[in-house]
Amino acid sequence: LVQDEVELVLQVNGKLRGSLAVPAAADKAAIEALVLASEVAQKHLEGKAPKKLVVVPGRLVNIVL
Repeated sequence: LVQDEVELVLQVNGKLRGSLAVPAAADKAAIEALVLASEVAQKHLEGKAPKKLVVVPGRLVNIVL
């Protein structure tokens, strides 16, 4: 069984804020672009740029403000 999409946990400053479904074959750059465009990230970023993005493919994304 092969999955087409993977659900990643979305964290902001280490706190769970939601999840996001991304294609299973997506690389780090594609995942970063999808995360920054998501509603959850935009709500917490409030127009600021993140200091760091930690991406663990297939598991989680952490946005550090």
